[in-house]
Amino acid sequence: MSKKIVVAYSGGLDTSVLLFWLKKRFNAEVIAYCADVGQGEELDGLEEKALSTGASKCFIGDLREEFASDFIFPMFQAGAIYEAQYWLGTSIARPLITKGMIEVAKDEGASMLAHGATGKGNDQVRFELAAASLAPEMEMIAPWRMADFRAEFPGRAEMIAYVEKEGIPVQASAAKPYSMDRNLLHISFESGILEDPWYDASAKECEDMYILSKSPETAPDNPGYLQLLFHRGDVVGLLFDGIEEVMNELGVKGQQGDGGYTRLSPYAVMLILNHLGGMHGIGRVDMVENRFVGMKSRGVYETPGGAILYYSHRQMESLTMDREVMHIRDSLIPKYAELVYNGFWFAPEREAIQALVTESQKGVSGEVRVKLYKGNVIAAGVKSSRSLYSEDVATMEGGSEEAYNQDDASGFIRLNGLRLRTAARVDGQQ
Repeated sequence: MSKKIVVAYSGGLDTSVLLFWLKKRFNAEVIAYCADVGQGEELDGLEEKALSTGASKCFIGDLREEFASDFIFPMFQAGAIYEAQYWLGTSIARPLITKGMIEVAKDEGASMLAHGATGKGNDQVRFELAAASLAPEMEMIAPWRMADFRAEFPGRAEMIAYVEKEGIPVQASAAKPYSMDRNLLHISFESGILEDPWYDASAKECEDMYILSKSPETAPDNPGYLQLLFHRGDVVGLLFDGIEEVMNELGVKGQQGDGGYTRLSPYAVMLILNHLGGMHGIGRVDMVENRFVGMKSRGVYETPGGAILYYSHRQMESLTMDREVMHIRDSLIPKYAELVYNGFWFAPEREAIQALVTESQKGVSGEVRVKLYKGNVIAAGVKSSRSLYSEDVATMEGGSEEAYNQDDASGFIRLNGLRLRTAARVDGQQ
């Protein structure tokens, strides 16, 4: 077989069927690729399963540190949130997964890539736009957009029958009530019982669905305090009671730094923030969103670490970022988030906005203290040697006339009201 296909593989029912089917359909050597972007125990036994399913090779790319440092952190520097609710957990992973697939394909001499994203979703767009940017010469196979694949597998029952018939090593149940996607930033739940937007996913009977977080109702009655050390817009250290025990539990290491902070890699920061946020019921989102392909869909998300990072970063910026720089950056948040959501991570316009964001973060350094309590991230203090806040100027107790002369406000208001007074006089003459 001269043709080689690298397929995005997770080991679940869909991608297992896909791998086996592609091998027969194209008479090709199929190479399985899984990007480790923080799925945890989901990767256990994956290589053996892929080889048993018919893959000639299986590569598991450890992209966890790259995912945190080069994708999650830059996106949170931009303050990106899609439609005011979604922290883009699935969206931001897809370009990195595609990048990893392409690197393996080039190393293995493969000219084709394949993914199991459906023809109704966003992921097909994200995979293929990333590939168009990084390897336009490679052919992308999308079986869900092929009539013969859909004819053979109109539903999940047909897939289960297929794996049983072919002896494909997959555990699957026709009663699965929803689909999941997990990485370092979040877990998403969609389809199945969640397709009814009136269905209450916060109800007690749904609690078994959640993996990263407790419900706010069952979270501790006592708040947890956390301090985050920022440098140029990124968290570089954490400080809280019991950090050593948490680090040992999660298997991460750090270095003792100034002020009692433990210096940590971006990956370790995200792991620890997920742990703390999950413990306090933080970061659950239930929303109906607008997909790029035109439909609305309902998704339930757990993003505990991302919620803490988003809020804390904003607090740090409030003290250290120039007003006009902040307002320009903020005006670009909807566009930036839309670009990530729609799959344009490697597009020149996203990179151009990112350059502005990076410039805006030069002074975003200091310390933020937050209180974590029953689903809430509450501001509890912020300080920085780069602070633009002046108590002498802001105080309501008089302050220095030299720092701020209140008489100056009269001329300021008069000039800003000039056009309003002019318009009022014109309107009064009509």
